[in-house]
Amino acid sequence: METAFTRLVGVRHPIVQTGMGWVAGPRLVSAAADAGALGVLASATMTVDRLRAAVREVRSRTSAPFGVNLRADAADAGDRVRIILDEGVRVASFALAPSPELIAELKEGGVVVIPSIGARRHAEKVAAWGADAVIVQGGEGGGHTGGVATTVLLPQVVDAVDIPVVAAGGFFDGRGLVAALAYGAAGVAMGTRFLLTSDSPVPDAVKARYLAATVRDVTVTRAVDGLPHRMLRTSLVDALEDAGRARALLRAVRHAAGFRKLSGLTWREMVRDGLALRHGKDLAWSQVLLAANTPMMLRSAMVEGRTDAGVMAAGQVAGVIDDLPSCAELVARIMKEAEETLVSLDRLRASR
Repeated sequence: METAFTRLVGVRHPIVQTGMGWVAGPRLVSAAADAGALGVLASATMTVDRLRAAVREVRSRTSAPFGVNLRADAADAGDRVRIILDEGVRVASFALAPSPELIAELKEGGVVVIPSIGARRHAEKVAAWGADAVIVQGGEGGGHTGGVATTVLLPQVVDAVDIPVVAAGGFFDGRGLVAALAYGAAGVAMGTRFLLTSDSPVPDAVKARYLAATVRDVTVTRAVDGLPHRMLRTSLVDALEDAGRARALLRAVRHAAGFRKLSGLTWREMVRDGLALRHGKDLAWSQVLLAANTPMMLRSAMVEGRTDAGVMAAGQVAGVIDDLPSCAELVARIMKEAEETLVSLDRLRASR
């Protein structure tokens, strides 16, 4: 299925596997890319050296195009951009809007720039700055999320910009892909659905928790880092929401120290990243400190399998997913369902 997005990035199918911290490593990304989707490597939880090694590992596993997701406001963003340029990565995606200068630098190097956005005005801004496409995440999406549903946000953005729009938040099958195309999108992006594949490195016990979840088991909380964060509701989430300020801050300091050791960042760089996070979000300093919870608490579950001590970011679709196909099986199934849905719509139209 060819769309403006597939032509832009050179993939066979209009599907994106999103860059999930601790999850979207070389194994998952290369499997998604080989299946014909755009696999996106998550770099925010990697050191700079590990990122370069991970890019080369993906390249050794597949010849298909893939991308790297990074934080534009990170202290070492320039070093990560240099790796993308040096290693010939096809796509750079961003959770936060990159600056016009950063977009220009990447595009000059032949890299396709695709920021993720959660509001129409943000899409208009990055499009004016030269972004090649945008990923639009509605409130159904996992991780940090907004309050506007995809079905409301997506048509707003499609009408506002002239670049390809990829829809995220609530997608897991071929019917959803057809629905997104009907709204004017050029493809869909999925995180939770790719997390729940046999190619995902997430421990089996954690996958089992996701598969057992119902739609009501997926919640939005501010208890982890002060920002709206969609995840599975667990006893740990309940405890975090019930914890007092002092206990929450003590936990945040401990996790910040742990993440500094894993990431290779200095305290100065972490403070700088915290300042960037605070800017424009009206966060209290205590919330900035609490933001250090996110990478370490995700790691506890996604790497160590500690469902008792970690959080599990999840889109609402976790409540309707009940299997663990390979990436190849998943993408093939989605495209088959999409084609069948289009045929059914054609028959319905012809019968009128």
